[in-house]
Amino acid sequence: MKIDHNSTTSATNGGDTTVFRTIEVAVFDRRDLSPPPVVASPSPVVGDELNLIPPLNFAMVDNGIFRSGFPDSANFAFLQTLGLRSIICLCPEPYPEATTEFLKDGGIRLYQFGIEGYKEPFVNIPEDTIREALKVVLDAKNHPVLIHCKRGKHRTGCLVGCLRKLQKWCLSSIFDEYQRFAAAKARVSDQRFMELFDVSTLKHMPMSFSCSKRKGGEFLDPFLRQKE
Repeated sequence: MKIDHNSTTSATNGGDTTVFRTIEVAVFDRRDLSPPPVVASPSPVVGDELNLIPPLNFAMVDNGIFRSGFPDSANFAFLQTLGLRSIICLCPEPYPEATTEFLKDGGIRLYQFGIEGYKEPFVNIPEDTIREALKVVLDAKNHPVLIHCKRGKHRTGCLVGCLRKLQKWCLSSIFDEYQRFAAAKARVSDQRFMELFDVSTLKHMPMSFSCSKRKGGEFLDPFLRQKE
């Protein structure tokens, strides 16, 4: 904005004096009132953390124990962040070559307990196989460990459910967790298997899990704290 001062002049014409007053108005530069130009911020750099894709139905079971569906190459970067020592596969099919190479490169040991993925009413869950898989889960030298089947629902759910029995979860909490992953595909036969599974032969094995530790006389069950 520019402002000039007023000025007064006089002139004589035939003895008469005439006064002239010149008034200069303020001149506004509209550009002064314009908002500052908007500077576009640079596009965000897509970091590696945005490319970490967990396997289907991935979740943490307990300290050093995870569960999921069958991992593929899109999940490799995510699995690397877990620092896995072992993977328990409950599917009978041979491991894909790319996944086998990933395990080899990462020094990850594969324990495969092939359980056929039959549908009801022809479901047959071998108790001995589940028991052997539990021994691997309970061995802290294998942690961190990932348990998986095809979709992380039934076979994985049964193994985790039997682990919960060892941790002294009540059946309602075990079934709640199973149903969260199986959803509409929940099977009565799976829940019946978990209910009847005998954990007595595994009670001698040490457990160092958070949910099995007691505090104030209570079991630390994420779904339901059950008093001893």
